[in-house]
Amino acid sequence: MMNLTTAPRTLRPTGAACTVGSPVPSSVVELNVGGELYTTTVGTLRKFPGSKLAEMFSSSAKACRDVEGRFFIDRPGTYFGSILDYLRSGELPTQHIPEVYREAQFYEIKPLVKLLEDTPKIFSEQVARKQFLLRVPGYNENLELMVRLARAEAVAARKSAVLVCVVHTEEDVAQCADTLRMLEAEKKSVVRFGPWKAAPDIRDLLDCMVMDIKAQGYQVVYEHYSEKAFWTKGFNCFYTFVFIWW
Repeated sequence: MMNLTTAPRTLRPTGAACTVGSPVPSSVVELNVGGELYTTTVGTLRKFPGSKLAEMFSSSAKACRDVEGRFFIDRPGTYFGSILDYLRSGELPTQHIPEVYREAQFYEIKPLVKLLEDTPKIFSEQVARKQFLLRVPGYNENLELMVRLARAEAVAARKSAVLVCVVHTEEDVAQCADTLRMLEAEKKSVVRFGPWKAAPDIRDLLDCMVMDIKAQGYQVVYEHYSEKAFWTKGFNCFYTFVFIWW
C-alpha cells in the first residue's frame, strides 16, 4: 500500500496588510482604490510634493496592501482615474466634476483643486452660492431643525408641513414681529431665516433651501402660507415647506 503524504498548504492573507516603505519613483505599481484597479508609477503619484497622495507613497509612509500585494487606498475608486489623468498629463475632467473635486481635496492636490474651483460647476456651487449662504445666520442649523420638525410629524402620515418665516431685511423683521408673536401664542413652531446682507432675495434663499434638503434625500416643495389672516396684513414672508414621505 502506497503512503501518500499531503503537502502543506500555503496560507494567503485574508485582509490588507500594512508595511513601511515604498518603491523608488520610477517603479511601476498596481493600486487598489476602493476595489478599482489602476497601474501607474510612484513618480506620478508623488508629482506634487506636500500632497497627501505624495505622502502616502513617501519612503517613510506605512503603505497598506491588499491580498494580491497591490497598494490599497480606502477611497472611492470610480473617480481616481481622473486624478491620475491630471497627474499624468494635466488633463481636467469633463464629467463628475463635483466628485473629482471632492477627491482632489482629500488627496490635497492643490493645483487641481484650484483649477476645478474655477470651473462653472464648482464656482457656482462652492464659491457663489456657498458664500451667499454663509451670510445667512444659522442657515445649516435651521435646515436641520426643519427636517427634525418634519420627521416628528411624519408618523402614519403621507406628508408633513413645516412653517418657515424668511426675512431679508431688518424692515421685514419688524413687519412680521406681530405675526410671529401670534403664532407663538397659538403654539405653532416657526423656523426663521434671515435677515442677511447680500444681494440674493427671498426666492433665491427658498430655492437654496429646497436644493439642500433634496440633497439629503427628502422630497420637499414649498408654497406661501395660506392662512387668510396673514394676507389681510399684507405681508407674505411666511411659507409652508411640505415634506412628502410616500
